[in-house]
Amino acid sequence: MDERKPYVVVLVIQLLYTGLYIISKVAFDEGMSTFIFIFYRQAAATVLLLPLAFIFERKTAPPISALIVLKIFMLALLGITFSLNVYNVGLKYTSATVASAVTNSVPIITFFLALILRMETVKLKSASGIAKVLGVALCLSGIMTIAFYVGPKINPLNHHHLFSHKSSNSSDASTPSSASWVKGTFLMITANTTWSLWLVLQGMLLREYSSKVLLTTFQCLFSTIQTFIVAMVMERDLSRWKLRLDMGLLAVAYCGFVITGITFYLQAWCIEKKGPVFQAMSTPLALVFTIICSFFIGETIHLGSILGGILMVVGLYSVLWGKSKEATVKNQLSVEEKVSTIQETELSSPFRSPF
Repeated sequence: MDERKPYVVVLVIQLLYTGLYIISKVAFDEGMSTFIFIFYRQAAATVLLLPLAFIFERKTAPPISALIVLKIFMLALLGITFSLNVYNVGLKYTSATVASAVTNSVPIITFFLALILRMETVKLKSASGIAKVLGVALCLSGIMTIAFYVGPKINPLNHHHLFSHKSSNSSDASTPSSASWVKGTFLMITANTTWSLWLVLQGMLLREYSSKVLLTTFQCLFSTIQTFIVAMVMERDLSRWKLRLDMGLLAVAYCGFVITGITFYLQAWCIEKKGPVFQAMSTPLALVFTIICSFFIGETIHLGSILGGILMVVGLYSVLWGKSKEATVKNQLSVEEKVSTIQETELSSPFRSPF
């Protein structure tokens, strides 16, 4: 049973992320401001994490310098405030299916950025190197497909929206213009690029400051202040700030507590048990779950989103296979070097056994 737990956990993680895409999209369609949503989401996450950081890290946390605080502030500005605001504007222009499909680009963009920063290598003469390059190419093809080929609608099983959209006053409301669709897709890619850069930079910062809980808490706190300023600039109408008993409140609570409080912990547990590659390989499940849920709740699905998603999933697995293959070869070489060293030591020892 213990061996099956990681597989159950990754299913739960991707189901929770599916809820994030769908609930957020519905909240935006019902008129909630994306900028106010991000502020409330980060505020909820901060309220959750601050007492946890105080309880678990007050005695063991390493001292923090002003330079580290500045780096955390800039990291929060790039990877949370900018990335999430741009991402949610893109979600408003497209669909939950596009959001879950485009998320598959994060591991590949992260790999590409690591390659530029010389944290990754590609050997074009090896099968693993070719797989990596092919994976990046397929990912780019998937992005282009989603952006420029909307395609025909695929009729849902439920022809009536499960959630009433206040903004949908006409039958064409669920079908965005091609310009909005392209803009939304590339906004999501821009957000995923900054998110990927944030992942790389955060890994570098963790070498300087190792407390994961405090690092996350400080980023949530700083991003709450930053997103509040952004929301105040973008949304001057104070009536839009009021939370009501609707999908907006559910989305804030879900993202702030469930995603930050539960999903982040489950991801860390899963990576500890099975490694980051195993966690990354489960990402496409969210696309499958989102498509299935969209069919049942009456959300519009377009053929281009599915085709682009498939290309990105294949590209993701191609890159992950290449990395896995390289890791296997590296481990084999390491074992052979150790064996060779031991043999040389035994042969050169004056006290070796004659037998």
